[in-house]
Amino acid sequence: MRRRHETARETRRRNIRRALLIIIGLLTEVVPLRRRGYGFGGNVIVRCRRGHLFTTIWVPAVSIKSLRLGLWRFQRCPVGNHWSLVTPVRRAELTDADRQAATATRDIRLP
Repeated sequence: MRRRHETARETRRRNIRRALLIIIGLLTEVVPLRRRGYGFGGNVIVRCRRGHLFTTIWVPAVSIKSLRLGLWRFQRCPVGNHWSLVTPVRRAELTDADRQAATATRDIRLP
């Protein structure tokens, strides 16, 4: 079966659809995080299910070292050396000692 050639209009429509899907994908993660008062993009303090605090790179819609699950990510906790779901933590909810401990412990530096 021979593939038909796309017209310029069809190509534009396909590119617009693709861009809209990317924007929708980003917004489904960014909007809930912002509404709940979490930071995102760059270094973010997260908490694993065992309560360990550490700093990770959290970029919406990008994940190489973890499995994205909406507002959570499944990744390795460098504090307890285990795999766990992690969630962002509001900096305002942490004590100075918690913030210092979290920024002192970082996971691997890949997004």
